Amino acid sequence: MPRPTRPRPLHPVHLRDRPVESSVRRLAAKLLTLLALVLAFTTPAPSVSAAPQADPFKVIAFYNGTWDAAHIDFVKEANEWFPRAGAENNFTYRATTDWNLLANGGVNDYQVVLFLDDAPPTAAQQAGFERYMRAGGGWLGFHVSAFTTNAGEWPWYYNTFLGSGTFRSNTWGPTTAVLRTEDRTHPATAALPATFTSAVSEWYSWSNDLRTNPNIKVLASVDPSSFPLGTDPNQSWYSGYYPILWTNTQYRMLYANFGHNAMNYDTNTRLSSTFASPTQNRFLIDGLKWLGGAGGSPAPTDPISETTWYSLTSSAGAVCADARGAATANGTAVQQYSCNGTLAQQFQFRSTDSGYTRIANRGNPQQVIDVTNVSTADNAPLQLWTYGSGTNQQWLPVRESGGTYHFVARHSGKCLSTNGMSSNSVQLVQRTCDNSAAQSFRLTAQP
Repeated sequence: MPRPTRPRPLHPVHLRDRPVESSVRRLAAKLLTLLALVLAFTTPAPSVSAAPQADPFKVIAFYNGTWDAAHIDFVKEANEWFPRAGAENNFTYRATTDWNLLANGGVNDYQVVLFLDDAPPTAAQQAGFERYMRAGGGWLGFHVSAFTTNAGEWPWYYNTFLGSGTFRSNTWGPTTAVLRTEDRTHPATAALPATFTSAVSEWYSWSNDLRTNPNIKVLASVDPSSFPLGTDPNQSWYSGYYPILWTNTQYRMLYANFGHNAMNYDTNTRLSSTFASPTQNRFLIDGLKWLGGAGGSPAPTDPISETTWYSLTSSAGAVCADARGAATANGTAVQQYSCNGTLAQQFQFRSTDSGYTRIANRGNPQQVIDVTNVSTADNAPLQLWTYGSGTNQQWLPVRESGGTYHFVARHSGKCLSTNGMSSNSVQLVQRTCDNSAAQSFRLTAQP
């Protein structure tokens, strides 16, 4: 190995006239060589666990953007969100109002077509889209793209391709819905939990029962816990079966029955975001990757259901998170106590946004686990308090390798913690996350 080079000295010292120093330098060089050999055998090889990034694909989205402020606003939001998502997930995104690209072959270079707020109106455009799909193209449609009061005007699209038929009813006003994932084997829904809360939307129903169509696979539907769904008693759903996400197995397609933001129509102001649910966004990304031929999605990793009540058992001892005295008033201490299965020890995780949840107590679901006084300090005590969208009332569930979880407070970045022992009546606190058993909890579903 050549002797390592050294910077030239700043003063004219001739090393050949310094035999002792020269010997030291030769010895140092040998030591460096030996060290390099040791490092070569002991330094870990670069990680190979990450799969190579899939081939890029191209998405083109069609829209009109001329009818209903809520639909127009969704288009604006989509045309901001999808390019960002594409930059992170290796696809390009183009939005256009030129529906004639469907008629003249202008979509042939794109792997995925999106319909944001409409369907192609002319016979030539419709025929071009059918050719594209029969040739193996990918399609994702939103909300209004399935709306029609006369399925006979394009029977292949509404009756055969979508399978939905004619519009029947809608909810009003726009609200979130708890959705039940019906198929976790499809690449678009494999990473979704059993139930999750959608972003706000108006919801449609149709004349055809998709469950009777052998070519249609419903991927998610409204969970009964959502009822009544809507805010207007005359335009709410109180019971029934309502598919939200589905695919036609004869084509490479997905339909999503959302894409209507809540709006203040007087001021034309957006009141909600279609992209506020990270779980719903997971469906969009994994669905696009499947449509674009970029491979499947990861296996399910998050079993937390938003409709299930859980006990939280500390990994540090046989104690559970507990509302002291089974009380539900503001300021009730959240403590550790011997697990007993009572309502005081049952909690539900309800999405807010960006993966965070509010942890509601079963004794009164309006009461959630709250960091007292919005403190960011270590050992700040936890209590129940009426949910008011505070960041000190929102927790990020982080799944650990053994299936347990720790919970990170949104306002402080600190973890929900016991005292690490099995003593009763000790109030839970937030503390700097340290991967200890005191901050690790096993979730057990309760009847």
